[in-house]
Amino acid sequence: QVQLVDSGGGLVQTGGSLTLSCAASGRIDDNWCMGWFRQAPGREREFVAAIALGDSRTSYADSVRGRFTISRDDAKNTVTLQMYRLKPEDTAVYYCAMRLSYHASDSKDDYNYWGQGTQVTVSS
Repeated sequence: QVQLVDSGGGLVQTGGSLTLSCAASGRIDDNWCMGWFRQAPGREREFVAAIALGDSRTSYADSVRGRFTISRDDAKNTVTLQMYRLKPEDTAVYYCAMRLSYHASDSKDDYNYWGQGTQVTVSS
């Protein structure tokens, strides 16, 4: 079993920055990818960013590309999401997720484990 603990959310003004972290523990396989998703009230959970194993290839939703950066530290089993130039529409609960595969995915159905979520609120 794998446990994911995500943290770092908070309240920030438009244009501000936040860094989210996700720490994985438990029986972690050799092949895993991490993703970040978010869910705003009344909306579906949507893809934000993902990072693959090996070449650490990254992918981003169009809405955050150029503003968010995902990175991973395999030695510590952690993944970080740096968020810059935040907008009110970025307000949501953010979830990290682990997929037991070499390849990353932007579909929430492909992920095996989820963190508990951390609230990000961007005030206008």
